[in-house]
Amino acid sequence: MKVSNKHSLTISDYVSLEQETGVKYEFHDGEVFALAGGSLNHGLLCGNVYSELRNGLKTASSNCKPLTSEIKLHVETQNSFLYPDCMVVCDKLAPSRKDKNAVVNPILVVEVLSKSTADYDRGDKFYQYRQIPSLQEYVLIEQDKAVVEVYFKKPKSDLWKISRYEGLSSRVQLQSIGIEISIEELYFDVEGVL
Repeated sequence: MKVSNKHSLTISDYVSLEQETGVKYEFHDGEVFALAGGSLNHGLLCGNVYSELRNGLKTASSNCKPLTSEIKLHVETQNSFLYPDCMVVCDKLAPSRKDKNAVVNPILVVEVLSKSTADYDRGDKFYQYRQIPSLQEYVLIEQDKAVVEVYFKKPKSDLWKISRYEGLSSRVQLQSIGIEISIEELYFDVEGVL
């Protein structure tokens, strides 16, 4: 839901709006959009991906940490704040200079697709994420079928390699953080998956 006209809010106004209302909004260069609640399967997938990332990073004794969709991401060059479904930050969390509750340095971002957001997640949102210097991997997870797409680029490169993983027996390779995740575990308890 759109809340304002273009360029009507400053970042300070936006931060205050979230604090006062307790509602999460995406911010795009002055415009804010309230985030709608997700489906049951969306929530299960978000929880499962966070759990699998956390367990994989812990097992690998990694210095990286997964973050839930409660943490927002500031894309400084785009004057945007977004709420990825999950992201991973390595080394230290770098907070935004404009909002101490947002980070600016994920190495990996995950979005769970829905019919209403799939085009946005693959298009404009991915464009925004690509403006983040630290980002190396972008993961898209389908809700209604066991399919995961992974976009990966090496540091200091602009070339994104796309990998597609299908079926519950597949394992997703996450090169940026050096772990792999079972698709069967990602879809644990998710109903209606083909």
